[in-house]
Amino acid sequence: MDLTTKFDGLVLKNPLMPAAGPLVGDAEKMLWLNHVAGCGAIVAKTISVEMAHIPHPCIIGDNNAIYNCELWTEYSKDKWINEFLPEYVAKKGDCPLIISVGYTKEDMEILIPELDKFADAFEVSCHYVGTDREKLAEVVKTIRKHTKKPFYMKISPHIPDPAGFARVIKENGANGVVAINSLGPSMVIDVENRTMAANNDKGFVWMSGPVIKPLALATVYTIKQAEPSLTVIGVGGVANAKDVIEFLLAGASAVGMLSAPMLRGKELYKKVLDDLPKELEKYGFKSVEDVMKTGLKKVTTYEAELPRVKEEKCTHCGMCARNCPYFAIDMNEKKIPEFNSDKCFRCGLCASKCPNKAIEFKH
Repeated sequence: MDLTTKFDGLVLKNPLMPAAGPLVGDAEKMLWLNHVAGCGAIVAKTISVEMAHIPHPCIIGDNNAIYNCELWTEYSKDKWINEFLPEYVAKKGDCPLIISVGYTKEDMEILIPELDKFADAFEVSCHYVGTDREKLAEVVKTIRKHTKKPFYMKISPHIPDPAGFARVIKENGANGVVAINSLGPSMVIDVENRTMAANNDKGFVWMSGPVIKPLALATVYTIKQAEPSLTVIGVGGVANAKDVIEFLLAGASAVGMLSAPMLRGKELYKKVLDDLPKELEKYGFKSVEDVMKTGLKKVTTYEAELPRVKEEKCTHCGMCARNCPYFAIDMNEKKIPEFNSDKCFRCGLCASKCPNKAIEFKH
């Protein structure tokens, strides 16, 4: 199975890369993700002109999300330039290095010239540019002035018009978009101690992980539909091989994963890559490129038949009846769900929640 993906002159042996964050915070970590985990490209933790001063603890995890107030790299740009990046580049092989940088036009004037010799491409965080398109355009112009390398602007989920964002960066010289950054501000509360769980000055955190995948997918799709010539790297919620395929179908050329390995173990990178060929074959794809060429179809229906139960798959758990918002499902004497045609709204919740896929609809 061919897992190769190519864009903007970069060749990745597979579409999986880490997203910028703690797992790519120095040369040792990046080399592990390259040579042990087998990622197709490496994204370095976000470097800015000043090192970040980070409160501790700064990361909270639950089943489906990471909440963090970690900011950018805790090391100076000089440490990256003099130690981490030379060490990594000397040992990286043919795995492209995307250096994440932030944040303002003034920062770019300093960072891009100093980092350009190490980078195969840049990712640019614009959390602090906000929704000001003029500032965004100036940042993009400044970067292009200082490099011929590809660069990708990382969009924050609070941006109200992703298509407009994409248009502005394209017009001013960017190659594409990384979608999306962490969602926030958000909050985690420690009820026992009556405190905000984060230890930063405002108490707010930024949320990432599987919980934000639907928003990330929608943003990737919106941008690719609006500006098909832009490269999109999908980030936000990737946790398994099927997620990778979903992002590729939505319009991504590669994907970043960070929060799920922090929640479920760093071995997840290798597992996703081991599973990806089997998952592609399962859904009838011949390669990663085949997925990207396929794209998504829109299906809109207003009529549907009553749901049907595949009895051989039903485990009689009753979840469908308990969860039905229309009170339309009863369990018969065999503990098989029966649907009241007058009450059933054909909403689809029962089919999506059935743990054994025992309920199906015909449109």
